[in-house]
Amino acid sequence: MATTLAVLVWTVVALVVLVSLGLNLVGLFGNWLIFGAMAGVWIFYGFVPFGLLGLGGMLAFAVLGEVLETVLAGYGASRFGGSRGAMVAALVGCILGAIAGTPLFPVVGTLVGACAGAFVAAALYEFLQNDAGLNRALWVGTGALVGKIGGIIAKFSCGLAILAVAWATF
Repeated sequence: MATTLAVLVWTVVALVVLVSLGLNLVGLFGNWLIFGAMAGVWIFYGFVPFGLLGLGGMLAFAVLGEVLETVLAGYGASRFGGSRGAMVAALVGCILGAIAGTPLFPVVGTLVGACAGAFVAAALYEFLQNDAGLNRALWVGTGALVGKIGGIIAKFSCGLAILAVAWATF
């Protein structure tokens, strides 16, 4: 019976991890689900695997993934010559775009909306507030878009890092 239960638990954990990595690719909360699955394994095995240091490392990567995903769109706008206002606009655009895109096309709309929101908000801010020419404003918007995509990749990588910590400390 114990073997059957263990197989069932690991099957559920594997499915959660696969779905979670996919959620990370569309900018959703996948790392938190991976962390939750690993915490569930920790509880299932009587608080033995991972240890508090391993769980702390997994938690740190979950937080880092969220921070990187949020900050990199603004950083991209800045690296492409945008002002501080364009950085903030890119961050706000990501959030508003994700909210607007989700009901239109669930899951994929979140990603497309966040990327489009970062691009449009940064470009529009730069064009209207800083009297930038259209080409410069579009360049700053492109930076925000590239940064947002980089943030999604960083978040996905943090999900893989959570799995690496789990593997190393199990």
